[in-house]
Amino acid sequence: MSEQDKPKKTLSLKKTTTADVDPAAPPKLRSGARAKVALNRLRQQAADTPAQEEPTRPTSRSAASKRPAGRSNSGPQGDRDRSDRPRRPAAAGEQRDRSERPSRRPTEGASFSRNDRNEERPQRRSAAYDAPARTRNDDERPTRRPHPRDDAPRSGGSFRRKPESGFSTTQQFPVFAPCPQGMEEVLEAELQALGYENAKMGKGGCHFTTDWQGVLKANLYSRIATRILIQLAKAPVHNEDDIYALAHATPWEQWFGPDDTLRVDTSAIRSPMQSLQFCNLRTKDAICDRLREREGARPSIDTVRPDAKVHLFLDATSATLYLDTSGESLFKRGWRHNKGEAPLRENLAAGLLALSDWDPSAPLMDPFCGSGTILIEAAWIALGAPPGIWRPFHFERLRIHDDRMWRDLKEDARSRIAPKLEAPLVGYDLDPAVIDAAKRNLERAHLTPDTVRFEVGNALEALPIAEEGWLISNPPYGERLEGNQEAFWRDWSAWLKQHYAGWNINVITSDLTLPNQMRLKPKRRIPLYNGSLECRLFSFEMVAAGYR
Repeated sequence: MSEQDKPKKTLSLKKTTTADVDPAAPPKLRSGARAKVALNRLRQQAADTPAQEEPTRPTSRSAASKRPAGRSNSGPQGDRDRSDRPRRPAAAGEQRDRSERPSRRPTEGASFSRNDRNEERPQRRSAAYDAPARTRNDDERPTRRPHPRDDAPRSGGSFRRKPESGFSTTQQFPVFAPCPQGMEEVLEAELQALGYENAKMGKGGCHFTTDWQGVLKANLYSRIATRILIQLAKAPVHNEDDIYALAHATPWEQWFGPDDTLRVDTSAIRSPMQSLQFCNLRTKDAICDRLREREGARPSIDTVRPDAKVHLFLDATSATLYLDTSGESLFKRGWRHNKGEAPLRENLAAGLLALSDWDPSAPLMDPFCGSGTILIEAAWIALGAPPGIWRPFHFERLRIHDDRMWRDLKEDARSRIAPKLEAPLVGYDLDPAVIDAAKRNLERAHLTPDTVRFEVGNALEALPIAEEGWLISNPPYGERLEGNQEAFWRDWSAWLKQHYAGWNINVITSDLTLPNQMRLKPKRRIPLYNGSLECRLFSFEMVAAGYR
């Protein structure tokens, strides 16, 4: 048997029958899926073209139409893999040039890229905000991050595609934005300032209605919300079967498919259901059953890095299904790797600045700065840098994601970053290692070193940086404060009375007796929670000649 007569392997999933072959056609030069496709196309064109016209050469687009079913051509990445340049079938023994193959470079993973050769920088750049030109989710890269299951074979081919029907970017969605307990009022004010005029605070967060672009904007700009949840379904339920029926009737295929991984979380308040774990399982079963019925396969479960997150909330009479568009909590801005002994979450720090009525154009001090969370968050606020500008979101993995809309929103946000701060921001701490950690956090936050000044210093010796300003801090208390605590607070209070007249003093603490120890009467006391720790934000106004 000659080399040409040996059976060749093929990548085509569709067999070519001998009945379609023209006996008068020239013999094939080589075997292989793409050569067969190109040759058959030439024969078909030769049969349909008048004698005086020459048959046109096949293009790579026609060859791409015969790709195996395991590859997807949908989305921006599939469009970039195509080329309109004409190609000819390779001659016998001729190797195909690698330059003709579409580039399939994998998405880079955990770190941000600082390669700015191909990206046009915004015209207005901030001297204080040292922003890298690219993020992990670059506009020229696939938005979906690599996943351990990406290389695993999937039965039924690829399901990455746009929703079949029923979705419009102008469609209005009911949205719930949870936040730390005690921050509902300032979150409502923030959302209304962002343009969500129908935002209303509720228990543990705010409700509002917006379109898909508004969902993206809320994720990008909200400093206080913990996540942005779209309400997809709500109905009265009496048992677990009702939960299954509600989840099964929800059009999940509009948002994600079998090639995406899934996670379902369940929470409840005064729910009569006996087992939340069983309710969670029934919701998963309903979602997987619906996708299997409509698309031939079910999604895998991943509780660590899922592509889609669904939240089931149960109350005394009803169940509500939410789709999480944020992914990781919004307080994870991506810059804080070094934490202090009692760190504040970033959205709680932003809430403290709002509750303290801090003016972004006014000086700010933190004499117990720790890892620098309050001051770095204040710098982002003063510069107008959106908190979500450098982090990924789960909505980028959904089928309905519009990469152009998201890119335009980010470019508009970058163009609005102020060139410099109007007032100084200064932080002190006794521990040099803590100050070094704060400076590293400052660098990861893309802020220049002169934006926030971190120095080793004693709160009992720190002088004010201006005649008037704000002091906002999370001071040490309990085991974090060595020595005689009562004497320390008495001495610090005396220092404030002597040097900080005209300043607004704001302290968050879990020690509810702190005002008595400082021998000061607070102007306000606001209940807050730092995680599960109950705290108070005490506000004192230092008035000249007001204390002896």
